[in-house]
Amino acid sequence: MSSMDSSAPKRAPELARRKGRRLAGRVAVATLAAGALVGVFAGPGSASVPPGQPSAQGSHYWTSVWLHGHSIKVHTHGRFGKVPLHRGGRLALQQGGNLQYNGGPVAHSPAVYLDFWGSQWDSDSNGVEQYMQSFVSGLGQSGDNWSTITSQYTDSSGQGPVFGGSVLAGTWIDDGSAAPQSASQSDIAAEAVTAAQHFGVSGDDIQVIVLSPSGTNPDGFPNAGWCAWHDYTSSGAGNIPYTNMPYVLDAGSSCGANSVQGPLDGFSIVAGHEYAETLTDPEAGSGWLDAQGSEIGDKCAWQNLFVLNLSTGSFAMQPLWSNNDNGCTQQAP
Repeated sequence: MSSMDSSAPKRAPELARRKGRRLAGRVAVATLAAGALVGVFAGPGSASVPPGQPSAQGSHYWTSVWLHGHSIKVHTHGRFGKVPLHRGGRLALQQGGNLQYNGGPVAHSPAVYLDFWGSQWDSDSNGVEQYMQSFVSGLGQSGDNWSTITSQYTDSSGQGPVFGGSVLAGTWIDDGSAAPQSASQSDIAAEAVTAAQHFGVSGDDIQVIVLSPSGTNPDGFPNAGWCAWHDYTSSGAGNIPYTNMPYVLDAGSSCGANSVQGPLDGFSIVAGHEYAETLTDPEAGSGWLDAQGSEIGDKCAWQNLFVLNLSTGSFAMQPLWSNNDNGCTQQAP
């Protein structure tokens, strides 16, 4: 597996391959030695809970996944904030009222890690890697008044998401082997755990975006009827919020291609949707949801798409739900 980490502060990241090139990004992250990947991220109490048996944390299961030559235990919780395929027309998701707090955490100091999963990324010719790095690198910086919509949603500490610079905390091209053709949810969770171990991070402030390569069908994409979703997996080192981010260009306009300004529009629209939901509901289902279970992005999916101008470029986006405005909005006051 290659190690492509961000290490140069306040510079727009430029993608590098493992063959001698280096990646520029915002923050330095502690890169673990290769041996650190051997450890199993066993969740609390999982030593006494065989795979396939209910855990003490809920109705879902601890599952052992064989990935990268190692067994990794994951505890998934569901598929949250699913971005539905865009079939035209207006989605009726606003009837659930304002978002309600359900007692769980929110992200306070957001840190996003991009995990390009699989050697298939070595031959991607559509510029998705650079697009995604530029997009996430611009989020949180001065002038991003879209991310700050989430700051109104606080947890029991009284604090909501705070932004003081780029949220991009690291990028990794995991190209030591090919990504699976049809990864299961547990496979995706295990890859998120592997990426978190690679960066040496965990907890509710982080989110790992697992990007699958073109031609793959993670968790049934696109036939399952959605473009992406988010969840978290429990571990002994802490929770790991993650997003299943398929290669949405493969679904064309159904996942946003050419909906605003170009073929890669779907990557920023869909990834932005999941990013905002992970900030306000990192332990998915316990943060901010409306009475029908919709999250901050769900309620405004595919509505009033627009261009967000960031310091790193211009990107297609969707609005987010604002309790302060009692509706979908494109920017915080």
